[in-house]
Amino acid sequence: MGGGFDSSRFIPFVTMHEFEALLFSDCEQFALGIGKSELTGPLQAIRDAFSNPEEIDDSPDTAPSKRVAALIPGYQKPLMGTLAALGIGLDAIRAECPHFEAWLQRLESHGA
Repeated sequence: MGGGFDSSRFIPFVTMHEFEALLFSDCEQFALGIGKSELTGPLQAIRDAFSNPEEIDDSPDTAPSKRVAALIPGYQKPLMGTLAALGIGLDAIRAECPHFEAWLQRLESHGA
C-alpha cells in the first residue's frame, strides 16, 4: 500500500457470510423492495430460524444468496439487493446485525 499508508485508518469489514444476510433484517421491506410482497412469510421463516440475520448460513448449499435464489428465480443481486437494502434502511440493518453495527460504530468513532 506504499510508505504513506496509515494502517490506523484502515478499518476493513469482513462480512460474516454474505450481503444477502443483511437483507433479512426486515423481511417485509425485503419482499416489498424487490416487488415480491408474497415472499414476506417465506423470508421471515428463514430469518426466524436464526438468532440474527448475520448467522443465516449453515452450509454452502444454504448460504443466504442460495436461499434467496431458491425463492426468487432470476434474483439479480446488484439491482434487487440494492432495492431491498434501500427499502430496509440502515437503521434496521444496524439494529439486527451486531457485527455490522460494531464495524459502523468503529468507523463513526474513528473520526471523533
